[in-house]
Amino acid sequence: MSELVFLDHQDDIGVIWVDNPPVNALSPGVPEGIARLVDEAADDEGIGAIVLIGKGRTFIAGADIREFAKVRAGKKERGEGLHPMLFQIEDCAKPVVAAIHGTALGGGLETAMACHYRVAIASAQVGQPEIKLGILPGAGGTLRLPRLAGVAKAVEMCALGEPISARDALDHGIVDGIADEDTPEALLAFAIAFAREASRRDGPPPKVRERDEKLGDAKSNAVIFAAIREKVRKKRRGEMAPLKTIESVEAAATMSFEDARRKTAELFMECLRSPQSEALVHVFFSERSARKIPDIPRDTPTREIGRAGVVGAGTMGAGIAMALVNAGIPVVLKDSGGEALRKAGARIRASYERSVARGRYSAEFAEQRVSMIQMTQSYEGFEGADLVVEAVFEDLDLKKNVFRELDKVTKADAILATNTSTLDIDAIAAVTAERSRVIGAHFFSPAQVMRLLEVVRGSETAKDVIATLMALARRLGKVGVLVRNGHGFAGNRMFLPYMREAHFLAEEGAGIAEIDQALEDFGMAMGPLAVNDLAGIDTGWRIHQQARHLEPEAARQPLVEECLYEMGRYGQKTGAGWYRYGRNRRREEDPEIQARVRELAREAGVPQRSITADEIVERTIYALINEGARVLEEGIALRAADIDMIFVTGYGFPGYRGGPLWYADTVGLDVVHRRVVELKERHGHWWRPAALLERLAREGGTFAAWDEERGRERDRAAS
Repeated sequence: MSELVFLDHQDDIGVIWVDNPPVNALSPGVPEGIARLVDEAADDEGIGAIVLIGKGRTFIAGADIREFAKVRAGKKERGEGLHPMLFQIEDCAKPVVAAIHGTALGGGLETAMACHYRVAIASAQVGQPEIKLGILPGAGGTLRLPRLAGVAKAVEMCALGEPISARDALDHGIVDGIADEDTPEALLAFAIAFAREASRRDGPPPKVRERDEKLGDAKSNAVIFAAIREKVRKKRRGEMAPLKTIESVEAAATMSFEDARRKTAELFMECLRSPQSEALVHVFFSERSARKIPDIPRDTPTREIGRAGVVGAGTMGAGIAMALVNAGIPVVLKDSGGEALRKAGARIRASYERSVARGRYSAEFAEQRVSMIQMTQSYEGFEGADLVVEAVFEDLDLKKNVFRELDKVTKADAILATNTSTLDIDAIAAVTAERSRVIGAHFFSPAQVMRLLEVVRGSETAKDVIATLMALARRLGKVGVLVRNGHGFAGNRMFLPYMREAHFLAEEGAGIAEIDQALEDFGMAMGPLAVNDLAGIDTGWRIHQQARHLEPEAARQPLVEECLYEMGRYGQKTGAGWYRYGRNRRREEDPEIQARVRELAREAGVPQRSITADEIVERTIYALINEGARVLEEGIALRAADIDMIFVTGYGFPGYRGGPLWYADTVGLDVVHRRVVELKERHGHWWRPAALLERLAREGGTFAAWDEERGRERDRAAS
């Protein structure tokens, strides 16, 4: 019997425990162990029913993703996958009850749905998130879920991939009961009692695959499928797996279970073999590798963050305050002006009201979080803060003044973090008595929503401070990526040439909306000029001014941004930038600005020409890749995968393309390098090929292989 699974007798109930830490994944040995023990319990006359439950913090979080990679690479046949185990559970003559705590996701929920009954604790979540890996539920999720929850709920869960609560699952018939107390012990007792009662019922236990009363009819289902396809095209634009998933649920509603299973197997393999799935799996593992910092062991002690302070009550400061209180950390929010605090309070309350209206938070939760933010015009209350995040205007002298004050009023072991997006962390730390407690915490707007936290390591930042910020990122529900100090760090350092090329393209003849449309069709969440308007033309202009000392005077400079700045067209906040903005900040093309771009180009002698969408994508994305190679070779980022995470979680780069450096690998670094050289010959300075890109292209290498080799070097050095 597999050591990962064992059988425990609780009087007349057999309890099958899955013990495969950390998340009880269905890796080799686990499905076989479950199937074997179901058989053993079925043959045991002293057992009347079976409970399937997980040890540790969760039920079964899903299948082992590494197994999918083996199938994709041809190193393993997929065969029947989990189906033999699932049929063995479902065909068992004795009732099998799944007892769910933590999460039942993907293969975990598919396993639970093969059981005859499901019970849970209130804090549990269930879901079919496979589309986030570019695949669809391949072990009956799209087939059994509509039979339990109905077509509408099932197709939404499978095509959008978001988990639901145990209460929601109970309301939709996915689970059959919730334990009175929210503890694993209470769950086990509840499941045993439920199983015992089920064993006394007449007749064979119910099989989900034989149910059809919730599958609906063709007419009503057509409306459901049309609506979810439209929703998917908006929310998961460009992705194939959600649409294939909808096909599979349609098959479940119109075919026999076995025919739908065969159809689903074909759809699953289409998705699994696609570049999109490979890219999304890369993103999945990159998020986990970003937590690994070579010189900071996982057991490095972290500082307790019980209270926090935020300096600066603008949009970013208010968002950071909300991110902190959402994680249960009370905040003192300071600004020198009473009007700024009043506006921040209104902004915070309005944000929570929107979340309540959308069903994300309860009214009680929102009110509690608002009450956890204390407004102040002084540093009163900062003496008790364990962490202070400075989020004032992006001006080095102003930030230095704030840190001088914080150095005086905070306790000696409080962490002092700056939210600067470009400025020198060491220069800010230099005004404090203890530089080791200063670190960069670059949040992305809106800070209470965006997943990325770029953690910036100063030259003297203490290791436990870094470990604490990385742990805090996870506590806030964010992806923490560690980078070193340097102008713009990794994200904005790379984003500047991307944005600069968009400006140059507009000056050379590409339409403003054409540029944004080309990048949005590529998969970016927003086009670069729309992003410029969202972030603020004034903000971008100041960042470019700060970077001028890094640029040769002879290099061509963008013309339009300074013009927009001088016109007071700062973007969405002023109602006009590259675009005009009406009600609800909906962008509209502005012929006046398009004409002004042409006029500036004529005055500067910039030739005008027709520019294709392909060139727009190449010029902007290849600029991003080339600068990313420099960020790597300079050691600003640890890994190419870290850069990919920064852009997928912070800059709207499409996850199904894997991030800019993964995308470069798929194109071929020789192809990218050759095009960069061509652009250097045509456009000059900005297109100098990065040395790392040049070398990898010459050697036939990839950024992914470069990561692996660096990892091996670090392991050798550590041993």
